[in-house]
Amino acid sequence: MNYNLDEIEYVEAVVLSGYKADVQVQVTIKLKKAIDVENIQVKLVSNLKGFNQIDKRWVDKYAEMWSIPEKIAILLKKYTGEILPEIKNPKDTRRTFINEFCKENQDVLINWIKKHKTLIVNDIIKGRGKFSAEWMLVAQKIKEDAKWILEPINVVLNHFGNGEVEITKKGNIKIGNITMQRKGGDNGRKTAQMLQFKINPAELFDEN
Repeated sequence: MNYNLDEIEYVEAVVLSGYKADVQVQVTIKLKKAIDVENIQVKLVSNLKGFNQIDKRWVDKYAEMWSIPEKIAILLKKYTGEILPEIKNPKDTRRTFINEFCKENQDVLINWIKKHKTLIVNDIIKGRGKFSAEWMLVAQKIKEDAKWILEPINVVLNHFGNGEVEITKKGNIKIGNITMQRKGGDNGRKTAQMLQFKINPAELFDEN
């Protein structure tokens, strides 16, 4: 973080909950009577492909955040299963995959995401407000090999947000290095119909 360690009098870490930042580090500087605050998002991974959920909400919540038009919201609800499939012989009777939409609807959805890509990536990784993340700390432990990396959030945004918006072979959506998908799981509870975004935080090790 580029602090001069000799100037630091005291450091305190405060655990946060419900924000993009998981920990707020408060740094007291000697003589200056000043306290710097750094918000850190922490990701723990235990394998080489430690896919990690970075955001999940109901489609309506995203619609409110991003002013999603009703047509797009309906497509997303079909994708997550809030609206059951209306096509013949769906791959999954619980929901409709993106590549099962007609070409027109696929294009409408992809073009909307492309247009709002920067907003989406910033909100799901950095967040908003005074507890938005300024850094990402990734800690990885594989057997006895442990390592960590701390990156400014702008480096993280560039890494995961850069790249095309495209439909995957499995019928999900990739936004750069971010995967958008139906949450699934939850033993069939309704929360399986939420929309989630996932990354592999371990990719940041490859950047250095």
